Amino acid sequence: MKERALELLRVGLDRADAEFRDGQWECIEALLDSRRLLMVERTGWGKSMVYFLATRLLRERGTGATLLISPLLSLMRNQLEAALRIGLKAATINSSNPDEWDAIGSALLNNQIDLLLVSPERLANEEFTTRMLSEIISKVGLFVVDEAHCISDWGHDFRPDYRRITRVIEALPKNIPLLATTATANDRVVKDVEHQLGENIMTVRGPLVRKSLMLQNIILENQAERLGWLAEIIPTLPGSGIVYTLTRRDAERVADWLQFKNIAAEAYHSDIENSSESATPLREVLEQKLLNNEIKVLVATVALGMGFDKPDIGFVIHFQRPSSVVHYYQQVGRAGRAVDNAYGILLGGVEDDRIAEFFIRNAFPPQKHVTAILNALSEHPAGLSVPELQKTLNVRKGHLERALRFLTVEYPSPVSKEKTKWQANEFTAQYRINEEYVGKITDIRYAEQRQMQDYMTHRGCLMEFLARALDDPDPQPCGKCVNCCGKLLPAECSRAMFGSAQSFLRRSSQIIQPRRQWPSGNPLPIDKFSGRIKEELRASEGRALSLWRDAGWGEMVFDGKYKDKRFDDQLVMAAADLVRKSWNPNPTPEWISCVPSLREPSLMSDFAQRLADELQMPFIPCIEKILETRPQAEMFNSFNQANNLNGAFQINLDEGSYAPCLLLDDTIYSGWTMTLVAALLRRAGVVAVHPLALSINVGGD
Repeated sequence: MKERALELLRVGLDRADAEFRDGQWECIEALLDSRRLLMVERTGWGKSMVYFLATRLLRERGTGATLLISPLLSLMRNQLEAALRIGLKAATINSSNPDEWDAIGSALLNNQIDLLLVSPERLANEEFTTRMLSEIISKVGLFVVDEAHCISDWGHDFRPDYRRITRVIEALPKNIPLLATTATANDRVVKDVEHQLGENIMTVRGPLVRKSLMLQNIILENQAERLGWLAEIIPTLPGSGIVYTLTRRDAERVADWLQFKNIAAEAYHSDIENSSESATPLREVLEQKLLNNEIKVLVATVALGMGFDKPDIGFVIHFQRPSSVVHYYQQVGRAGRAVDNAYGILLGGVEDDRIAEFFIRNAFPPQKHVTAILNALSEHPAGLSVPELQKTLNVRKGHLERALRFLTVEYPSPVSKEKTKWQANEFTAQYRINEEYVGKITDIRYAEQRQMQDYMTHRGCLMEFLARALDDPDPQPCGKCVNCCGKLLPAECSRAMFGSAQSFLRRSSQIIQPRRQWPSGNPLPIDKFSGRIKEELRASEGRALSLWRDAGWGEMVFDGKYKDKRFDDQLVMAAADLVRKSWNPNPTPEWISCVPSLREPSLMSDFAQRLADELQMPFIPCIEKILETRPQAEMFNSFNQANNLNGAFQINLDEGSYAPCLLLDDTIYSGWTMTLVAALLRRAGVVAVHPLALSINVGGD
């Protein structure tokens, strides 16, 4: 049997001299003996070949198909290609192919599919579980959970939908072999996964040290310094690689900057899938470009993460510090799988702790949200949709959806869903979040953050630090990192490149797309706006000078609003240059007004007057705020954001026709203030309203 497995391995890898790595055959053999196995091996070790070869050998024995739970579509694409090379007939069921589910189910039941890949989110889909999973579960020949650390509540990447996997395992016949794989599990996570996978789990752990990686940490707090460093260093690095960012906006910005510097770069994140008009999803197109070395660098969020396999990646650079060692190890492990030397560079910046804090705070729904949701559902026996919940509760749509998903995997669940309506179950009144459990996990997240802070300034071997943090059984100095060999890459960029990056950031204005629909539910009865926003009442496309607290103008906007209580003259000149040089709004504005504030009545009017003087056009303070409202930053969904403004403004203009105007505000949170005031101005006879904000804060829906 081992000879047959080796033959298949060589075909799969397309290498006649390929041999099993230490432990690979032993793991395959355990699965052939119907064992249950947890495999903890470094990225690039070949975990997928274990379950591919085991599947092929089990199928040759006449067993049922393999069911593989896999977390990312990019992972599924890679795995399907690898499966085909050794003759496996594979299929995937995910959100992108619902029209194929019936055909795939029939083929599976007719023994025409060897391997079925399913995302964990499918386990939350009632149609999938009742229509397909219940029929095929008894026919499974091998059950595989990829990236099994996600099962663990204590893991760095816990996903609520992974909790459902343990219920699937409970339904499996006891003689069915099971394999769970991960590259990023420390002792605490391993023990938890072992417990959740059930009895008789055999755990195999290999060394995690990647001998090809040359690690270096560089603290460059200002984003302009980091952008400059990237532009100078990336062209000197071998092959192609990945730059990881913590946010989608940073992925776009870094890619734009590198393109500006004539470096072949593309942005990759979870939002780009819907932006492609091609038959091939854009994310897949971008992955293929990197695989084919058609670009120098892919600038990615964690959307390019688990399972993406390009053996010859020459470098992985982190633009910001990840929140945990396991996150970092998993991502930097993309580099150097099949090359002798590859760079793993971690850049640290001033925003790192702020972003990490945001993710920690939002990991679990707060009890006040859960209580509000359950109370609302209890008061409406027929159920409420998410839009209907938004009208009732001042909670962001994304937070509502995450809280509901969290509640559905609690056992017993206090909520259920019937088509689009969420309903309270009989357990609702008794349900409380386990605050002790949430507190323990939150403490772990803060400890992980402190560990990454320590890693950033560590003076010993960096690879050994990572290995110890991941409870590697035999951590050793690598001899290749900057602390072992003394020098790798320059730790700063030139003054000229820093200046160029800073100028780029300050030219990176943001488009303000006009809203086209008022929130459903008639939130503005006083102003008498509802339904579609008529074109004659709509704002024009606007601009924002910066992102809130970014390294361009954003920090200066923050200082002016909260510290100095006056916006700097540099912001006046920057706004004037934006209007005159790069934006050129059409039709051309002939006067300026601003959104007033009762709390800071002079802040925007002072800025508007100075900008009007610079642009040589009149400032007309015709907008009056007649009702004190809560700050829009405290409104968390569209219905409440619009309703908060109901009747708050009036326009003091005589009836007539007025030339186009610039409408100023300091910070946009939701866009509804600009939308409403623009509609009021248009209704008063203003031909066109061009919104101009100093900053966009991305917190609103």
